[in-house]
Amino acid sequence: MSGIAIDEVVRSRRKTIALVVQPDGRLVVRAPLRTSQKIIEAFVTSKADWIEKSRQSQVARRKFFPKRHFAAGELFWYLGKQYPLQLVTPQRPALQFHLAYTLDEKFALQAKKRFELWYREQARLYLMERVQYFANLYNFHYQQIKITSARTRWGSCSARGTLSFAWRLIMAPPEIIDYVVLHELAHTIHHNHSPSFWSLVQTMVPDYTAKRKWLKQNSHQFHWD
Repeated sequence: MSGIAIDEVVRSRRKTIALVVQPDGRLVVRAPLRTSQKIIEAFVTSKADWIEKSRQSQVARRKFFPKRHFAAGELFWYLGKQYPLQLVTPQRPALQFHLAYTLDEKFALQAKKRFELWYREQARLYLMERVQYFANLYNFHYQQIKITSARTRWGSCSARGTLSFAWRLIMAPPEIIDYVVLHELAHTIHHNHSPSFWSLVQTMVPDYTAKRKWLKQNSHQFHWD
């Protein structure tokens, strides 16, 4: 048994094992379908130093970006920019956005839920438009789009061509969102991260490595707890 606690194991058709340390410190292991628990634990043990450093980094980030209380004046991301929250009364719908967020103060205790619902809808509308635009531009074919609560990945593509995106992605800058969209569309052709896959991504996003780096360095800002 590995001495490092594994909080979740996600098996899929991927070919390699990947480790993800979430903002709250939980360790998620992504592994190929038939990978045994023994092999997973051995891999985790071999990466003990990396896991510890990643957890320490997450702790440092949480101190710099404290838990939100959804109070007046707090800033919230949308398409790469931050906008303040104002409490007002009365207002319908309870949460609105016009270069600032306004929330009916009677719904202050439901602020987190209201924000998530708002972000989900904006993500659905925005991502549907961007996916269709790039699908037409590069002749990709996909089945449908889903908006998820995923915390460890920004997007995914099923074997049948269903594209899934985390609702938090709508907080990122447009060029970062486009990279994620193109990344997942490329998976409708290459269902892996082979050299052919990355070659295709590079033809569409020449600086994709910089955008991947940006996501790794800044994604913690889009998590609230």
